[in-house]
Amino acid sequence: MFAAGDRILVCVSGGADSMCLLYLLSKRFIIYAPDLQLFVLYIDMGFGEHADERCAVMRQYFDTLGVNGKIIKSGIGPYAHSEENRENPCFLCTRIRRKKIFETAEELGCNKIVFGHHKDDVVETLLLNMIFGREISTMTPYLPVHSGKYVIVRPLVFTEEILLKQFRQQQNIPVFDQQCPTDGNSKRQYVKQLLNKIESDYSGSRDNIFNSMKKVKSGYLL
Repeated sequence: MFAAGDRILVCVSGGADSMCLLYLLSKRFIIYAPDLQLFVLYIDMGFGEHADERCAVMRQYFDTLGVNGKIIKSGIGPYAHSEENRENPCFLCTRIRRKKIFETAEELGCNKIVFGHHKDDVVETLLLNMIFGREISTMTPYLPVHSGKYVIVRPLVFTEEILLKQFRQQQNIPVFDQQCPTDGNSKRQYVKQLLNKIESDYSGSRDNIFNSMKKVKSGYLL
């Protein structure tokens, strides 16, 4: 995933997944490839009255790990949930945030953008796209974009969410949420609860869905 001379932008949200990923990369970064440079980006979405506190926690975490971090305070979240937005708030939030991520990668001269998406995210995204997007697709570990100018890297796609939460507790890694009003009511949350129900009825079903993506019989698809 990493090569000599890469300039890597790690995107963190304050959640356990990306915070654990940053911790792991910062502690073992020297072994991945020579001459790597690591930068970190946190975009505060602007929800609630605790943006300054969230940014302060993140700044302290960056300093503790000794990484070069950039923090952007924004109003993306409230705008995406305002009457001015006629689109899905999650869609617009993600689109504007991604735009800022690529702008930061350009500014810092980074060629790889790293996200903390894990195995459960991959399964959820597959079902999300099938149910609501009418297509069969999901996240990939290594995805060249913008004609190969950047590569999106997801090192945790084979790691289960529960393991990351356990690791966070063991290492006492700070986490917080963005206070998004859509949390708990989104389509992704619906799919997550659906998968939890299926898993409770049929143990191992999540793994089966994940592994099915490695065994696609295209001759039996429309």
